Amino acid sequence: PALSRLTDRELEVFRLIGRGLSSKEIAHHLHLSIKTIGTYRERIKEKLHIKHATELVRCAVHWTQAEEGGGGRLSE
Repeated sequence: PALSRLTDRELEVFRLIGRGLSSKEIAHHLHLSIKTIGTYRERIKEKLHIKHATELVRCAVHWTQAEEGGGGRLSE
């Protein structure tokens, strides 16, 4: 699975993106800076071979919905 490449913190950020939180909201929730969240977003995109932010959000939402509905996995 592609998500196995993510660290626990990257997976947490990915999950929060999937729940519709903005970078600012994620930063506040995790007590981190917005710049740090931006770095996590870029690392996630790199590891999952995603080029655009909109694709990242789409994948995160899809995965989060599947996870909450029965343990879905994102694969490449």
